[in-house]
Amino acid sequence: FTERVAHEDEKSLDDLLQLVEMKCEEATAAAEAKSSFLANMSHEIRTPINAVMGLNEMILRESTEPCIREYALKIQNASRSLVEDINDVLDLSKIESGKMNIIPKDYQLDDLVSSLVDMITLRAQNKRLKFSVNLDKSMPSVLYGDYVRIRQIITNLLTNAVKYTRSGSVELLISGTIYDDNLIMHVAVKDTGIGIKQEDIAKLFADYERIEENRNYGIEGTGLGMSITQQLLSMMGSELKVESEY
Repeated sequence: FTERVAHEDEKSLDDLLQLVEMKCEEATAAAEAKSSFLANMSHEIRTPINAVMGLNEMILRESTEPCIREYALKIQNASRSLVEDINDVLDLSKIESGKMNIIPKDYQLDDLVSSLVDMITLRAQNKRLKFSVNLDKSMPSVLYGDYVRIRQIITNLLTNAVKYTRSGSVELLISGTIYDDNLIMHVAVKDTGIGIKQEDIAKLFADYERIEENRNYGIEGTGLGMSITQQLLSMMGSELKVESEY
């Protein structure tokens, strides 16, 4: 009797393991199918968007009529927002499927800061916000890390700051701390925006989560930026800390 019970328990365990293995294979196949679909769709959507942006750029170069230029600038801003949303969805899919890699290399700190300033200045000016950079002068000129992903992370933070700041300022602060022979870079983005309730801070990192949609109606975005930022930082052995006054 004891041997029969033991045999039945062993068989039940084998069945359970087979079921778990089957479900894992199904989940993996579904994730791969989703990643493939998103990659193909992003390519199909990008092609006509790039054509629209290219033709719109020609209008901005050649037209001198204020009315036409105003329309073209709106097309330009909408197109850029759409491309950013597509990139966010594709990046999240890469992270979920384990295909996102961190590739560290030497890069120039000045190039990083200049790129960020060029990217955010016009957005800040369009909202009449003061944008400033506070760079620790003791920082070395050459750093080692994944330039593309570091720029993406800081861009997400700056873009969010400008989006949710109605008046006042946005500030980028970059400094470093030496540990042994390594320099740990500290990046902070400070703004005079509308703020987040303490109980809502955790929602920042949830996929597709938009905080207080009624209050923030009209602000564009997929709700993926901070989730991607947090996951990229985790891949680099770092983290994002948030302090806010509502």
